[in-house]
Amino acid sequence: MNLFKRFLNPKSKSDQEQDIPENAERGKYMPEVKLPTDERFMLNFKNNGGKFLYCVDDKEVLEAFDNILLENDWYEKQCCCFDDNLKNKFNGFNLEFNNSADAEFYLSTCEFLVANDGSILISSNQIKERKLHDLPPNFVILSSTSQLIDTIGEGLRGIKFKNKRQIPSNITTIKNFETQKEGDFMSYGSSTKNLYLLLLEDL
Repeated sequence: MNLFKRFLNPKSKSDQEQDIPENAERGKYMPEVKLPTDERFMLNFKNNGGKFLYCVDDKEVLEAFDNILLENDWYEKQCCCFDDNLKNKFNGFNLEFNNSADAEFYLSTCEFLVANDGSILISSNQIKERKLHDLPPNFVILSSTSQLIDTIGEGLRGIKFKNKRQIPSNITTIKNFETQKEGDFMSYGSSTKNLYLLLLEDL
């Protein structure tokens, strides 16, 4: 995905200016330029306060996870995790895996990453029947670039398609990632999480 390379190696201002044609002003009746899905997600996710780590392979995923543990002093601490595959993947970090809301952080996958509002779509496949406020305040989410979508509606259709026999319950989104904003009127009724996203390139 070119977006992530651009974020890691942004052009200089002079380079950007050279890319803009002299007559590049858009008339007020021209339609707005729609950013690519990946770029919209990145901008909205960061505006929501999320922390983003882009990984090109599983080795980088483990390195990024290691850095998160070091940054937060989470080594040998409790980790709430319901996913046996994730427990196996991260079993070399001396974590105590359990189902407790009192754990230092929650480790999970997700259903989709929603570009239009920078949110993360999850369901009972990830959180069982728990409410978000019944989970630890710190989240580490492992996802992949193939899970990027434009809208929540597209995500709901995707969940239905992937789970034809039984549609999961408890479908919700997380999009408030800054604890200091928890008292804001616009986030009333939602559960704020300190969230790290490990995004693995798989396209």
